Amino acid sequence: MEPWNKFSELFEAGLLQEIRKTAREIALKEGEHLLNIGQTVRAIPIVVSGTLKISRLDEAGHELFLYYIRPNESCAMTFTCCMEQHSSEIRAVAEEDSRVLVIPTAAMDSWMQKYPSWKSFVMRTIRMRFNELLTMIDQVAFQRLDERLVNYLKEKSKTTHSKVIHTSHEQIAIDLSSSREVISRLLKRLEQERKVVLYRNEIKLLSQL
Repeated sequence: MEPWNKFSELFEAGLLQEIRKTAREIALKEGEHLLNIGQTVRAIPIVVSGTLKISRLDEAGHELFLYYIRPNESCAMTFTCCMEQHSSEIRAVAEEDSRVLVIPTAAMDSWMQKYPSWKSFVMRTIRMRFNELLTMIDQVAFQRLDERLVNYLKEKSKTTHSKVIHTSHEQIAIDLSSSREVISRLLKRLEQERKVVLYRNEIKLLSQL
């Protein structure tokens, strides 16, 4: 199946034809960057398969996880950078092997006026990402780190459709703005509570989590 045919339930026929003409599909290996901080935003990504992880850097240079982009979804931050002609404020990395359609930013303005389904898609994406960011802020402000870690593991499992998470303690610490030692200690506690099983660069979630 051609990649743009996956979006037939999202967009009207005329827009699908324009996507066919203007978009190109790229394949990303796990860990490969689609977009980096400071890079000029030249295209809007829509995920066909796989998952992209979106993060940014704080003033101290620490990476902060923001949200995932899943199939049939796009990135609100690239929309805003495109509209205001700013360089990227986020980093987009393939969480797993992924296929992505990239649409030139020049098409965005005309499509917003021409196709109601595109305008709805953009506004829905911005609203959804805004709600996810509010959830993240609430977790940072009101939840203990061990609770945030459990939520992080559950969300990662949901995103990858797997109970086995392939990641390092160091990467989790980066995503949660903590230290590897603290994350390792909390994971060990979860293992003692029989909620996870720890392997080298793998974490298996058990039903008790």
